[in-house]
Amino acid sequence: MAHNFRSDVAIDWCPGCGDFGILNSIQQALTELNFGANDVVVVSGIGCSGKTPHYINVAGAHTLHGRSIPYATGVKLSNPKLKVLVTGGDGDLMSIGAGHFVGEGRRNTGLTVILFDNEVYGLTKGQAAPTMQMGQRTKSLTKPNMFGRVNPISLALTSGYSFVARGFSFDGKQLKEIIKRGIQHEGSSLIDVLQPCPTYNNINTMEWYKKRVYKLEDSKTWEPVVKNDDSNLEEVFQRAYAKAGEWEDKIPTGIFYENNNIPSFPKRINEYVPRYLENPPSDQKISDKDGYTLVDPMKTFSEKIVETIK
Repeated sequence: MAHNFRSDVAIDWCPGCGDFGILNSIQQALTELNFGANDVVVVSGIGCSGKTPHYINVAGAHTLHGRSIPYATGVKLSNPKLKVLVTGGDGDLMSIGAGHFVGEGRRNTGLTVILFDNEVYGLTKGQAAPTMQMGQRTKSLTKPNMFGRVNPISLALTSGYSFVARGFSFDGKQLKEIIKRGIQHEGSSLIDVLQPCPTYNNINTMEWYKKRVYKLEDSKTWEPVVKNDDSNLEEVFQRAYAKAGEWEDKIPTGIFYENNNIPSFPKRINEYVPRYLENPPSDQKISDKDGYTLVDPMKTFSEKIVETIK
């Protein structure tokens, strides 16, 4: 019997919020991938998107503002067999959490980072988020936004994410398929999801997006996947980066870049720590039946010193 990924927690997002579409797409993707309750962990930070783990019937953690990625990295490295999803807003991941976002691209740990992108801080009354364009003034701002815009797709590409995509919260079919591909990808994935905030962003509305979004996969010549021999690596990367810059009248959605040739961080760790993937930290005993530690830090430290000397 398929696991039910809908929890019993009442959803309290504003009516018309794009978060509903993202949540539904995540739940459908997990169901179609035939995962069980113990296969997936969802980690979030602070913001409207931070409530997502409460609404998905798996293990989850609602962590600190901007700190969801390092928390999720610890989960993934302790048990590489898990599928670990990070759900965060543009303010959470692109501002206070931006350093961690870049670090995850360099590591390629295998997290699936789903960015809820509505250009405002919805939970704290609509301040300009890092993805809002300079000069834009939504109804909650007393003056136009004074800061430049962060482009999550461009940042993910240059940071080293090996799967980079964008979806639209009101195109659930496409978004579900993108999330499935991102979860199945061995390396780290960034899925930037465009969504309206009906309460505070009166510019980037559902209707505004529907007039502009188009699908990259509709083009017969679009190829986002790097070949096994890396022969088309530069071409794929440059084309993805160019498409990432499109905005205003035409906004592309779909998979921008997928590179399966970069080894994941767990695989790299396994080269230095024998049998790490076979016997990860989550499978190791660290205490006896009474709760006392079985680990002797002095012995471990001494062994490492000896190994270094040799």
